[in-house]
Amino acid sequence: MAIIGISCYFHDSAAALISNQGEILGAAQEERFSRVKHDSGFPYGAIEYCLKVAKEENEKIEAYVYHEKPIRVFMRLLETYFNAAPRGITSFLPAMKSWLKNKIFIKDNLIKNIKSVDNNFNEKDIYFSEHHLAHASATFFCSHFKEAAVLCIDGVGEWTTTSAWIGKDNNLKPLWEIEYPNSIGLLYTSFTYYCGFKVNSGEFKLMGLAPYGEPIYVDKIMDNIINIKDDGSFKLNMKYFKYTRGLKMISNDFYRLFGQKERHPNDNISKFYMDIAASIQKVIEIVLIKMTKELKKRTGLDNLCLGGGVALNCVANNKILELSGFKNIWIQPAAGDAGSSVGAALSYLYINNKLNRTLINDNYMKSSYLGPKYNDNKIMNYLEKSNINFEVHSLEELIRTTTNALIDGSIIGWFQGRMEFGPRALGNRSIIADPRIKDMQKRLNLKIKNRESFRPFAPSILLEFAKEYFDLDFESPYMLFTRKMKDAYLIKNEEKTSMLGIERVNNIRSVVPAVTHLDNTSRVQTVSRSKNEPFYKLLKNFHKETDCPMLINTSFNVRGEPIVCTPEDALKCFFNTEIDILVIGSCLITKKNNKLDQSKLFLKSIIVED
Repeated sequence: MAIIGISCYFHDSAAALISNQGEILGAAQEERFSRVKHDSGFPYGAIEYCLKVAKEENEKIEAYVYHEKPIRVFMRLLETYFNAAPRGITSFLPAMKSWLKNKIFIKDNLIKNIKSVDNNFNEKDIYFSEHHLAHASATFFCSHFKEAAVLCIDGVGEWTTTSAWIGKDNNLKPLWEIEYPNSIGLLYTSFTYYCGFKVNSGEFKLMGLAPYGEPIYVDKIMDNIINIKDDGSFKLNMKYFKYTRGLKMISNDFYRLFGQKERHPNDNISKFYMDIAASIQKVIEIVLIKMTKELKKRTGLDNLCLGGGVALNCVANNKILELSGFKNIWIQPAAGDAGSSVGAALSYLYINNKLNRTLINDNYMKSSYLGPKYNDNKIMNYLEKSNINFEVHSLEELIRTTTNALIDGSIIGWFQGRMEFGPRALGNRSIIADPRIKDMQKRLNLKIKNRESFRPFAPSILLEFAKEYFDLDFESPYMLFTRKMKDAYLIKNEEKTSMLGIERVNNIRSVVPAVTHLDNTSRVQTVSRSKNEPFYKLLKNFHKETDCPMLINTSFNVRGEPIVCTPEDALKCFFNTEIDILVIGSCLITKKNNKLDQSKLFLKSIIVED
């Protein structure tokens, strides 16, 4: 028997399949199937994938578990609008129209939609978790800790925006919570909006922009917008926000406080917005450090689990690691709402069903490679039917050929094994390149990813070299911590110290400039043979040939599109960008032998996952 967890109808819809022994058998975001980034709709494709895995594993579905309690969300919206009345009527009416048309009947809609993909579904077998319980379950029950403090921070669930727990064995005991509208997630999102980035997806950009600025507005933010207590609890001054009563995140008082309107997304980024980004990043770090120090003091535990969308702020995570007092930190790699599909199912198993959680059985999250995979025969059959010329290589030949191409400056689309679950590509749906090449960051951003030139790229490094380069003495397989590169590998470039603003991205700061951010940090992914053998072997061979134990690793997609899922997705991205070579399974594809009309669509994928 197995459980399917579901997250949908707000953003980052997903589904996860968990065995009744707590093992994650499969998990995927709906965006990867629908090709709509951050898709909020019902996860038809993700559930169909989970059902396929269940059939292969000979598992029957015992229950479906939704990641929150919709009626409590509806009551929060009603109470919020009534408290703000008569202001907010312009947002109240369309919100109520949406709820009355679709969301207030979420249970009925879930039942109807599940039945459309699962003929064996019994409507009695649907359950609901609380939102922050799902986040807490997704991080603690997936960790290898027997006991840990748990901290979950996001925009908002039903009412909760921040929650603390103690996880022990198969139980989660709530300690305290902070409720809406006081929200660190919504505070950060408000500044994301102010700096001209998209809400609920541009927060990574704000974090990447922060090192270009100076945190000169920290006092202004803390004196006016947020009141932070010594224990990390906080209260927002709601006169600066409109998310409780309007269609915008921030109010006119916010504009008056800083003296400028929000940046238009197409405008150049001035120093003012760089300083704003640096300032709010610093404020978030102050809150989280205070909060985790207090949690350490109160619980006396050595282990900390982090969940919720704010846990994807890898810069803040490193500050927590260094300053909180916790010895060990584990973060759910799909910490946002997608991961709450996993947490919903796990909360049902461990808390409702009282499943005995024994780490002896290794029922924790071993990797995020939980999505679809495609075997070589089906890949080659698809390529032939699509009239694609390709070469077939053994893994050893493929690694040698790819290594030589990387050294020559080629950009490679690397498509192997099971697709990653969560926002990061981790060596199975990745674009990879040589980090030693001076202009590679610029080439990737402008020629391949079609995104802002300041955006940093992450290194994937052999685990055994992480200590030498980044003073990292633990595994970091999910790119959830930034680490400063050690001085031995940094370069002082006196000629370019006078550069200002975004131009500073061109400054050569280390021996691997393409993965060294402005503040000499990198968002590190460690790679081990046990986690990903093909990618490990590629890194090992690249190190053998170059004495460099790392590669650039960025997600296999372009701006505005989700990470590729199928061979068809990979081919479209390959032929419509300046990626030089596509390695897909055992097949190697170049553009030299494939002069295709880019306007033509490929055959609709006829292959199915292994």
